[in-house]
Amino acid sequence: MRRKHFKTTLVITTYNWPKALEQSVRSALAQTVLPDEIIIADDGSGEETRLLVERLREDSHVPMVHLWQEDDGFRLATIRNKAIAAAKGDYIIQVDGDVIMPVHFVSDHLELAERGCFVCGSRVKLNPATSEKLLAGGIYRLRVWDMPPSFMLNSLRSRLLRKFMATRYGRKIDHLRGCNMAYWKADMIAVNGYNEALTSWGHEDAELAYRLTNAGVRKKALKMGGCVYHLYHKEASRDNEHTHFEAIERVKSERLQRCDDGISKYL
Repeated sequence: MRRKHFKTTLVITTYNWPKALEQSVRSALAQTVLPDEIIIADDGSGEETRLLVERLREDSHVPMVHLWQEDDGFRLATIRNKAIAAAKGDYIIQVDGDVIMPVHFVSDHLELAERGCFVCGSRVKLNPATSEKLLAGGIYRLRVWDMPPSFMLNSLRSRLLRKFMATRYGRKIDHLRGCNMAYWKADMIAVNGYNEALTSWGHEDAELAYRLTNAGVRKKALKMGGCVYHLYHKEASRDNEHTHFEAIERVKSERLQRCDDGISKYL
């Protein structure tokens, strides 16, 4: 693909799962088009993760930053804001540290990068057996039959269909996954980034998507390429999920663009 005339930062969030993080970062380093920078956004992991990042940095052909914050509960929105503020790239691709990126992941995202838009990608949820094989290290190539039937289509890649579906698929604003998103840093600053008042699991990405949309930033869907392979793990508690739904409803009803507790404190 033709290289875009802007810098790209890949943000990988993590918390105390170094085996998964290693596979995720190594998949980032194997991209056909490398990002200009990788930021490991660490929500309070221990020493094992710090040592891993130091080792991975030696193998990286692009700058790799380990951005760590103290472990003080689930603060995903906070560490993402800190990473976005620190990013040197104009365009930010965001994933979680428990996903594997296929080799054309960054390239596929850059195809859809457009001013005034944010992009939502897809994922393939892997089963426990396949996840264990990947976590064991070495070379294990994912095959179509490693994927649950309901996710097989997400693994397909077609440039023609990618362009066709970009504005036609997943038009519902909160139809997205925070483990595979991309956006312009300037747009995130304009809406004050992630809402750090959301301190429970889930839907912080949906709340952000509604504010971006209210601010005039259009949503695009990345299908037929740019998916991620999500390693199996037990789901987090959803005990306080209702508080995040309430925040989303407020953003929708009041047409809010900015949150009060966001990225501005790090700029």
